[in-house]
Amino acid sequence: QVQLVESGGGLVQPGGSLRLSCAASGSIFSLNRMGWYRQAPGKQRELVAVVDNNGFTNYAYSVRGRFTISRDNEKTVNLQMNSLKPEDTAVYYCNYKSGGLDTWGQGTQVTVSS
Repeated sequence: QVQLVESGGGLVQPGGSLRLSCAASGSIFSLNRMGWYRQAPGKQRELVAVVDNNGFTNYAYSVRGRFTISRDNEKTVNLQMNSLKPEDTAVYYCNYKSGGLDTWGQGTQVTVSS
């Protein structure tokens, strides 16, 4: 099994920045994809950004140019969020995928408000 621990959420003013981090533990396979999804109140969970073990990335159109996903190693993933907007407010979830395993973190709240 894989466990994910997220950190870095909080309250920030529009135009500000936050950095989310996620650390995986347990039976980690080096061939994996990790990333971030988010869910705003009343909306479905959506992809924000993902990165695989080869460094290939995919971003939601709404965050391109503002968010950057990165990995320290096969067990950690970070999301640098700049130029935050009120519509970025959501619970952000870390995700780990490898083979048939699909694991979610507990979520961290990001609120963008003045």
